[in-house]
Amino acid sequence: METNQITRPVGLRSLPRRELNITFIGVLLAMFLSSLDQTVVGTAMPRIIADLGGFSHYTWVASAYIIASAVTIPITGRLTDMYGRKIFYMAGLIIFLAASLACGLSGTMTKLIVFRGAQGIGAGIMMANAFTVIGDLFPPAERGKYMGLVSAVFGLSSIIGPALGGFITDTLSWHWVFFINLPFGIAVILLFLFFFPNIRPDSLRHHVDYPGLITLVLALVPAMFALTRGGVDYPWGSARIVGMFAFSALMLAAFILIETRSKEPIMPLGLFNNQIVVVSELVTLLTGFGMFGAFIFIPLFFQGVLGATATASGGFLTPMMLGVVFGSFISGQTLSRTGGHYRLQGVVGIIVMALGMGLLSRMTIETRYSAAVMNIIAMGFGLGITMPIYTIAVQNAVPYKMLGIATSLTAFFRSLGGCIGLAVMGSVMNSYFASSLQNGLPSAIRAVVPPQRLAAMAKNPQALMNSEAQAHLKAMMQQFDPHGVEHYNQLLNVLKQSLDSALSRVFFVGLIILIFAFLINLFLKEIPLRKRHIPSDSRLEKTAGSAPDNIH
Repeated sequence: METNQITRPVGLRSLPRRELNITFIGVLLAMFLSSLDQTVVGTAMPRIIADLGGFSHYTWVASAYIIASAVTIPITGRLTDMYGRKIFYMAGLIIFLAASLACGLSGTMTKLIVFRGAQGIGAGIMMANAFTVIGDLFPPAERGKYMGLVSAVFGLSSIIGPALGGFITDTLSWHWVFFINLPFGIAVILLFLFFFPNIRPDSLRHHVDYPGLITLVLALVPAMFALTRGGVDYPWGSARIVGMFAFSALMLAAFILIETRSKEPIMPLGLFNNQIVVVSELVTLLTGFGMFGAFIFIPLFFQGVLGATATASGGFLTPMMLGVVFGSFISGQTLSRTGGHYRLQGVVGIIVMALGMGLLSRMTIETRYSAAVMNIIAMGFGLGITMPIYTIAVQNAVPYKMLGIATSLTAFFRSLGGCIGLAVMGSVMNSYFASSLQNGLPSAIRAVVPPQRLAAMAKNPQALMNSEAQAHLKAMMQQFDPHGVEHYNQLLNVLKQSLDSALSRVFFVGLIILIFAFLINLFLKEIPLRKRHIPSDSRLEKTAGSAPDNIH
């Protein structure tokens, strides 16, 4: 039985050229769908919170999506190693589209958050498959070139998404940023249904690690929930927050114990004996921290501080995404053509990314649009350089039968870093915005605006992003204050300065995290990129150790 498993052709790498091309195109289209959704919704978020309320929950809509996808990714990655990719791709697409419809019909922030979580499950299944299938199709030495095409699709959706999201939000409503997924998603489902090959990696009988799966979910979800709610709805030292962290720690200990004894663990812990895997995942986690912070908080700066419309702020994200496209394409091509110097490329990418983040932290209400755009281009270019290299480094360091779980772990740690980053950055933003607003308000405005209204502004400064809220506030101040227009303008200026101060600290936190990523990247070991797939090896599967350096 073991001999048959080793010599039998595995996965998608044995496909004829025509089927290989169709499969690759299907993967690109599914990635386009999931990445388009993230960028479209990001631009619409300021209008969503202005409509539904809940500025303190600004990051929750994104966090729910990230938490759900982060939990789903490693589980799906491992299951596809056992049962093949197609069934999970189809399930992910169907879940994603059903949740998109529910998000668009949501009338409260709570419903939107719940359905964004469901949407994240579908997206997590698709993300777990995307880079793994590329690993199925092409050996490590060729993979960088195709990662460039993947990055081009990601960049195209990211360029279209912000402008499209802003346009839809300004002309129709934010609900339609979710409905737009439906016709495109149905077309992708039909493509996968008829053309994606249903290849099982082997014919063995597998045993799903249900105890490991359950404890992994119970370890991650409460911890992420506590990170997001702590310092916002509950004090960090409250019994609720401490209790969730304690429960997560207990479940993590149970998960590790279960995985060491499981016949087919959902997350083989032997992978973490590999230095390349450990360093790559740590750097991916830290760069994910900065990446998601940039995507979520840059539109807020343009709309809330610089006064741009949702459409305009989406347009200003386009240069950043062009930077991601070019950085990732150049990085992938260089990686394949120079033999795989991923540590050096990581150093360059993180330095450029940190430079961009540092420039973002220095922006003020007086910053010119052109200067802000140059800052986000630098951020995007550095991010693009780092995106393909760690996935390829991990895939090159593990045996083929571990490709799904190893690849999905990279996406998992990027999402995990994003979730932690949004929690930390959101807490920093809320705290500094509220304190800056309270300290900066003139006494004349305090005498006119009711205290409860000021408290509401500290949690949701919708007057900065909603023309109707601005008109209502202006009318109220004119009604009760002879200097209403003057005080209204002063209040708007204080709101902008407070948000600017808070976001500067948010970006500075991101800079500190990227400095740590740079230091950790220095410990990344380089081994030559393999020029062919390595057949499964039972010894390697048990240890998940490095691929032999002499196999090319």
